[in-house]
Amino acid sequence: MQYIELIVIIALIQFFFFAVMTGKAREKYGVKAPAISGHEGFERMYRVQMNTLEMLVIFIPAIFIASSYWSVSLVSSLGLVYLIGRFIYWRAYVTDPKKRGLGFMLSMLPALILIILSVVGIIMSLVDSNV
Repeated sequence: MQYIELIVIIALIQFFFFAVMTGKAREKYGVKAPAISGHEGFERMYRVQMNTLEMLVIFIPAIFIASSYWSVSLVSSLGLVYLIGRFIYWRAYVTDPKKRGLGFMLSMLPALILIILSVVGIIMSLVDSNV
């Protein structure tokens, strides 16, 4: 279970890093709070931060639930792919948003697989308890 917890903490640190980078972009491009638009460089970094937040809402519960039913190595491997995908997404999006697809898929697919594994695990557990 510690591997799962480590993956989740790294995901939170990654999100914190993106928030710091958004703050730096706000300063660099002169986008005064509470504005969330004004310079494309800032807007790109802001979108990375917000998209990552949106993904965390899916990723964190899914990885913990899936880890209750499946091997730690499988679930933590999916978590690692998610983290790498988020990093690739960040680098691509701030450079050229048209190239964000690989990073997006490398974070979206593991999250989707974790959701599916969670549902399958729950159903299998329910069936086993009713037998």
